[in-house]
Amino acid sequence: MARKKKPLPILENVTITDCAAEGKALARVNDMVVFVPFCVPGDVVDLQVRKKKHSYCEAEVIRFHQYSKVRQEPMCQHFGICGGCKWQNLPYEEQLKMKQKQVMDQLCRIGKIQLPEPRPILGSVFTKEYRNKLEFGCSNRRWLTREEVAQGESIDNRNAIGFHITGAFDKIYPIEKCWLMDDLHNQIRNAIRDYASETGMTFFDLRQQNGLLRDIMIRNSNTGEWMVLVQFHFENPDDEDRARALLAHLADSFPQITALLYVDNQKCNDTFADLELKVFKGNDHIFEVMEDLRFKVGPKSFYQTNTEQAYHLYSVAREFAALTGEEVVYDLYTGTGTIANFVSRKAKKVIGIEYVPEAIEDAKVNARLNAIDNTEFFAGDMKDILNSDFIDEHGVPDVIITDPPRAGMHPDVVQTIINASPKRIVYVSCNPATQARDLQLLDAEYEVREIQPVDMFPHTPHVENVVLLAKREKNDLTK
Repeated sequence: MARKKKPLPILENVTITDCAAEGKALARVNDMVVFVPFCVPGDVVDLQVRKKKHSYCEAEVIRFHQYSKVRQEPMCQHFGICGGCKWQNLPYEEQLKMKQKQVMDQLCRIGKIQLPEPRPILGSVFTKEYRNKLEFGCSNRRWLTREEVAQGESIDNRNAIGFHITGAFDKIYPIEKCWLMDDLHNQIRNAIRDYASETGMTFFDLRQQNGLLRDIMIRNSNTGEWMVLVQFHFENPDDEDRARALLAHLADSFPQITALLYVDNQKCNDTFADLELKVFKGNDHIFEVMEDLRFKVGPKSFYQTNTEQAYHLYSVAREFAALTGEEVVYDLYTGTGTIANFVSRKAKKVIGIEYVPEAIEDAKVNARLNAIDNTEFFAGDMKDILNSDFIDEHGVPDVIITDPPRAGMHPDVVQTIINASPKRIVYVSCNPATQARDLQLLDAEYEVREIQPVDMFPHTPHVENVVLLAKREKNDLTK
């Protein structure tokens, strides 16, 4: 007979003391660290433990005794169920304090190197409708709330368009209104939902891999353009005709859409970088403007999702690079060449390197579009392409700007940077934890001179950080 598990305990009158990773709050009960979602420091609560480990546990609130003085009312009706914007109940000024603390905690705890005082974090220009891109899943398995399950409600129509629920890959929580993007995106998404429901269009089943309506991507730009890409899963002879009828409805209803595209995705996931996209109406791209530069953004392009804040992020990177017009600059993980083109007019030459070939082609287009003739772009795996032969051919870098993915830089790339021996390194990171690890690897040859956190994602725990490193002098005794 299987041994019965002990019921997990209830913790009473617990005071929340801090914010932790992944948007959770933190409390301490005796020697146990407790992680709790949707709380803020100062809340006094009763907690039901849901998962218990040796030195920590995860719990959820079952009763509030006292609300924190810093708590605010969340603006979104979906707060607490949707997996995004977990800090909506924390005033923005408090969010910025927590993000600044998070950056320095990770740099100190993981990096274990000597650091200067950081600059104050740059808050986002906008805290609502700040994103230029959102993606929504379509599913015939709508997520049911605990209240709906407890009430035993029978819901015949389980179709939904919204966001995936954490830990339930095949479930979609339906979104009526999202505050992350201009409200037109809500109107477009809900129009797709209503038209699909009224015409009997099937929604995708992630387990069975069938159903017509699969995924939606919506982008806009500071030039006023809108892009909509709808992913379908064609199974029947008339599916493409039905899909195009939906697109025609969108085109008629929303003349603001300047790039309306679709794709037939037969894969087991929603990625479309390797698929051929079709244009139903308008162009296959939109444009973003930064200073006097124009950037072409296609459906497969990477562009920072907070347009206004991206300008401030890149301005910091350019300031830290301290270019005079005589430097050879390497821009690693260049993406569509935004940073490379942004700093090019203050450099002698800029070399951009990126893994995704399509992004490199976009970078070249953006250089031509802006009459920039001192940039070169190369596609390939960073640890393979960036080697001594490459540097011998294209010039020793005076400055390296690196903006890697969340995983940070491969150790081989770090070693190549050290071997190249640039005077300055500007490290832009979306993950201060892996940035701290890489700074430790660079520490023998480079010292950190400046630290500038930049908030790109209000109401979330995510934060960008820019670090300036300078080559150590041979007689440097600071280590």
